[in-house]
Amino acid sequence: MESSDCVSKPSGGLTVGPIEGCPRIVSRAEWGARPAKPGIGRLSTPVKYMFIHHTTGRSCYTQETCSEMVKGFQKFHQDTRGWSDIGYSYLVGEDGNVYEGRGADEVGAHTRGYNSVGLAISFIGDFTDKTPSTTALNVAKSMIDCLVQNEKLEKQYVLRGHRDMGQTACPGTKLYNLIRTWPHY
Repeated sequence: MESSDCVSKPSGGLTVGPIEGCPRIVSRAEWGARPAKPGIGRLSTPVKYMFIHHTTGRSCYTQETCSEMVKGFQKFHQDTRGWSDIGYSYLVGEDGNVYEGRGADEVGAHTRGYNSVGLAISFIGDFTDKTPSTTALNVAKSMIDCLVQNEKLEKQYVLRGHRDMGQTACPGTKLYNLIRTWPHY
């Protein structure tokens, strides 16, 4: 069974690319994802929860750098953790892009006990002592709205930080304090 901490497939029903109200999503093919290993289940959407994480480590500011980092998270999750794929549904870089992880239709490995009832967005970087850029924050909010519009996330979803569901410092104190002011928290 896969679980997660904050060390960080194609979305079957969510079109990757321009959708009204949705941010740019860098597809798995664009960032160079390896194939997922067998064993990932399908989510029954819309799901109730949206979880916010951070990857820890450094932030990224270009699509090239963010893509390399996302590949590294996938490698760690598959090779070290033994998971089927990268754990998160989506990741957000300081470059203002959303990076497709498992997408909106596959069960993630992000929030132990809640993977089958929630999606996760992980901000790339450590947000213990700083918040993500305004651009990154706005892109994440736009992605949440996109998931609601596309019926992947319930209209009355519940937003939580990873630390609300288990013993972890994720998504970092500064980011956690900020998301507690967002709608649905």
